[in-house]
Amino acid sequence: MIVGYIILLVVGLVLLVKASDIFVDAASSLATKLRMPKMLIALTVAAFGTCAPELAISFKSMATGNYDVTLANVVGSCIVNILLVVGVASLVKPIKVKEHTVKKELPLLVGVTGLFFLLLDDRVFRGRPENGLSRVDATMLLVAFGIFLIYIFIVVHQHRKKTKKKMRREKAKYTLPVSLFLILTTIVVIIVASDIVVDNAVAIANEIGISQKIITMTAIVVGTSLPELTMTVAASKKGEFDLAVGNIIGTNIFNICIVLGLPILIFGGFTSNAFNIVDMMVVLLAAVVYYWFGRSSHRLERLEGMLMVAIFAAYYTYLFLV
Repeated sequence: MIVGYIILLVVGLVLLVKASDIFVDAASSLATKLRMPKMLIALTVAAFGTCAPELAISFKSMATGNYDVTLANVVGSCIVNILLVVGVASLVKPIKVKEHTVKKELPLLVGVTGLFFLLLDDRVFRGRPENGLSRVDATMLLVAFGIFLIYIFIVVHQHRKKTKKKMRREKAKYTLPVSLFLILTTIVVIIVASDIVVDNAVAIANEIGISQKIITMTAIVVGTSLPELTMTVAASKKGEFDLAVGNIIGTNIFNICIVLGLPILIFGGFTSNAFNIVDMMVVLLAAVVYYWFGRSSHRLERLEGMLMVAIFAAYYTYLFLV
């Protein structure tokens, strides 16, 4: 039985890698054809596509009352997306970060992450016995997402004004219809492949006898972050740095505001003892480190990638020990 799980796990991983590779090319072509900044495509289409598995898990876990899974899904994903995904991508190839991204998108990510930290940590900031999120908190997260969308619309408007008279000719790999078809198709494949990977990883863990906490923070969290990992590494290798950087910024904002905020608004708030001040500090640290390293030299070098992966490894060692 476990051999079958392993085979399906490998098949899912292969599908993820190939679909992510095609998605990067299609998203880049779409941006070129529509005269839109590639960062915008990364912040929206790519981010939504790669966080779709987390959204499905969040709704399912909230509906069934598994609130720790809901929280672990988002907290873990935000940590993994930056410290592991960006760290590994930087090791593969140093990532260039534009001045505009350092001044606008990365501070937005830090701001949203900071808001999440303040809203969740009720023990520290409100003196309550348990941490939790209410419908009011969810509304604030959704308002933050609305501000993020307004920012995106402003960026699109400004970009089109600048490029209306002066447009650099860049050849797209795919036509507009083909780009749209490939984006939609690969998003579906990525979601299905993520389900295959997660389901079979959990099955393998159950066969071996690993605890539910470890399953959640490894198989589910790391598993649902595989689309971000494969897509970011693929974009970095192709030199599509806006897609690589923007994908993670957009995905984490989506995860915090929509993946967590929307189900809570629908199903109601909850309290949890699963995550403490250490977990939330690491979430905030990840966003700050991402901003700081990008700001320092407008590049995420291999050494900085190693430090990100080291922080990730230290945090997961802490999880296994406590």
